[in-house]
Amino acid sequence: MNKRKDVRITVILECTCCVRNGANKISTGISRYITQKNRRNRPNRLELRKFCRYCYKHTCHGEIKK
Repeated sequence: MNKRKDVRITVILECTCCVRNGANKISTGISRYITQKNRRNRPNRLELRKFCRYCYKHTCHGEIKK
């Protein structure tokens, strides 16, 4: 049995624009994406530009804790 931690882990990316603005007044949601990252290659928090369906534009999505 392999006792080491898994190298690839599942992370959740959340829109930083929606969180800062407290979710738009028009909609009541926060955009989230689920993806995987390699723990050895990217030990820091992951940040990607993704489309936010609540802001209607591409925004920065950052990794959050589970």
